[in-house]
Amino acid sequence: MLRQSLRNYYLRSGKAQTPGHAVYLTEMFTQRLLTRLAQIALLLGFLGTWEAIVHYRLMDVFLISSPRRVWQTVLWLHADGALYWHVGVTTLETIVGFVSGTLIGTFSAALLWWRPSLFAVADPYLTVLNSLPKIVLGPLFIIWFGTGYVTIIVMALAISLITTIIVVHSGFLHVDPLKLKLARAFGATKWQTFSLIVLPGSLPTIVSALKVNVGLSWVGVIVGEFLVSRAGLGYLAIYGGQVLNMHLVMTSVFLLAVCATVMYQAVALLEQKVKARHQTD
Repeated sequence: MLRQSLRNYYLRSGKAQTPGHAVYLTEMFTQRLLTRLAQIALLLGFLGTWEAIVHYRLMDVFLISSPRRVWQTVLWLHADGALYWHVGVTTLETIVGFVSGTLIGTFSAALLWWRPSLFAVADPYLTVLNSLPKIVLGPLFIIWFGTGYVTIIVMALAISLITTIIVVHSGFLHVDPLKLKLARAFGATKWQTFSLIVLPGSLPTIVSALKVNVGLSWVGVIVGEFLVSRAGLGYLAIYGGQVLNMHLVMTSVFLLAVCATVMYQAVALLEQKVKARHQTD
């Protein structure tokens, strides 16, 4: 019944040109709906199991908290006025680190594409820096930049920058070589080749790098807040652990998950639009 109604809707609205197209759109919508319902069911099942474990005393609530206690803590932070301050601080630091890492990384990748000899020199160092645990740089950043927000942003930048350079530069190198040969045959300059062919052709790769950077930026900010912050969700988690308040710790984890999901979905939406436009060009 639902499938038939959807097929009729697609045909009446003009979104489907033929009955076969309407069937295809209906199947795609049904698949997305089932996937979304399965995701919601999985989340609700996890929360229900967590609450049941605490309710039936299979584990002590002191150790793992519970969804009900987490929600109560969120309401308490809201009433206290601290919720939006801590969420805002961490989100702003993450956005600054995310944008900075993307811009600097893309510019650096373009420079390495422009000068292949420079990439040949830098390649082993990029590999080493990419494999280096960035948390070991924390004490250096504290000494160099102090114990303020700058250190946290630099930590986020350090974690996401090298990955951005490597991924975006790889995208530049994998642009259709036939287009590059055609541009050279018509006498295009290197700047024209980059701005008209390489950069537009690498936009899907750049946007995919953004999705990776979202997670890396959040990791960098939380590591930085663990080290130096006096505000933010990372600070709340550390403070909750110090005073043995697992409700506050789990609330911080929950809020981090929500914020990271919202930011990731925003980037995923941007990726869909870029890929759709790229396919039509």
